[in-house]
Amino acid sequence: MTTDAVPPAPSYRVWGLAGLPEVAPGDDLAKLIASVSPGLEDGDVLLVTSKIVSKAEGRIVAADDREEAIDAETVRVVARRGTLRIVENRQGLVMAAAGVDASNTPAGTVLLLPEDPDGSARRIRDGVREALGVDVGVVVTDTFGRPWRAGLTDVAIGAAGVRVLDDLRGVTDSHGNELNVTVVATADELAAAGDLVKGKATGVPVAVVRGLPHVVGGDEEPGARALVRSAADDMFRLGTSEAVREAVTLRRTVREFTDDPVDPGAVRRAVAAAVTAPAPHHTTPWRFVLLESPASRLRLLDAMRDAWIADLRRDGKSEESVAKRVRRGDVLRNAPYLAVPCLVMDGSHHYGDPRRDAAEREMFVVATGAGVQNFLVALAGERLGSAWVSSTMFCRDVVRDVLGLPENWDPMGAVAIGRPAREPVERPGRPASDFVVVR
Repeated sequence: MTTDAVPPAPSYRVWGLAGLPEVAPGDDLAKLIASVSPGLEDGDVLLVTSKIVSKAEGRIVAADDREEAIDAETVRVVARRGTLRIVENRQGLVMAAAGVDASNTPAGTVLLLPEDPDGSARRIRDGVREALGVDVGVVVTDTFGRPWRAGLTDVAIGAAGVRVLDDLRGVTDSHGNELNVTVVATADELAAAGDLVKGKATGVPVAVVRGLPHVVGGDEEPGARALVRSAADDMFRLGTSEAVREAVTLRRTVREFTDDPVDPGAVRRAVAAAVTAPAPHHTTPWRFVLLESPASRLRLLDAMRDAWIADLRRDGKSEESVAKRVRRGDVLRNAPYLAVPCLVMDGSHHYGDPRRDAAEREMFVVATGAGVQNFLVALAGERLGSAWVSSTMFCRDVVRDVLGLPENWDPMGAVAIGRPAREPVERPGRPASDFVVVR
């Protein structure tokens, strides 16, 4: 009787390289590594802590104030809590303190990350090939915290000759199911494995992984930059307060839209944000009429156009002037979705004093404006463009009649909504100091 041989279980070995001297600016890391590990083999992977790469490349700077160094390395603040900052740095990495490190470096100095970690990895790989005649993969590692997870781990910030991503999409699993989204961050897994033997305080800055030759590729491999998620694909690009500020900044008037349909759920989420605005007397003065069908939009806009033309002719405008002004309303016609915010005065007080009654209405108008601003900002957060156009305020009776609204609903403009047809033109900033008076 014969039995099929059972294939050996997959395995690998990882160990730290002992004996490396303290690294100084100008040192050749490849030669140092080769000198303490002459037995490296084709298919091995070197895991090199970024600190020694930075030291060898002279990325040590005098800095009495670490915060200044962080400022200099920061491209964008992602989140801030007290003195802790999560930022995008010059290398495109999102991490705490831009990777500026005051440990394992003389007092009064800080270490910056390598300027080009992928380039650093390539130089080490080439140097080891020249010194020992072997092809190894190289991963430059650094320590990251992670959203939603406690603790730190090493990840790849630079790589050469390593398949940093293992794309399993289209492969079937053991049950015959096709994988649709599985792309494994192999270089990060290697970095974490190496950190188990390097540690944070043991003085062992390099580790070797052997037994995984399939993760080692050629010089054409893209490097760790491929692990950085693009802004367009990043659903968690900002912290909470920064996301609010970013959405406010993104809230720009958009007058040209694509034909892409608008997700009604996104608009309803924006309405949910709108009705959190402050209002007087614990009232809810906002109503949003959502025009989701082309027929409803066309019916309203045609009626508004006719009313506007009649008003302009009564004002004595020429037909050319009338036509020109009507064309300005095309932003509403070109939008794939319209919303009409309305003001209701339910719960308002009546004083019998014209001055106080006027102030009462103004409070409700301000509250409605706050709701509309929330609405526009939330739409920007959904990556939807919008334009708030005041036209419905000039023909409220027409709007109420066409939309079948109660008499006490006052339309407060219309919001055109859709995907922006192009990126907005940069506009000059508005210094807050220009709008502040201090007493």
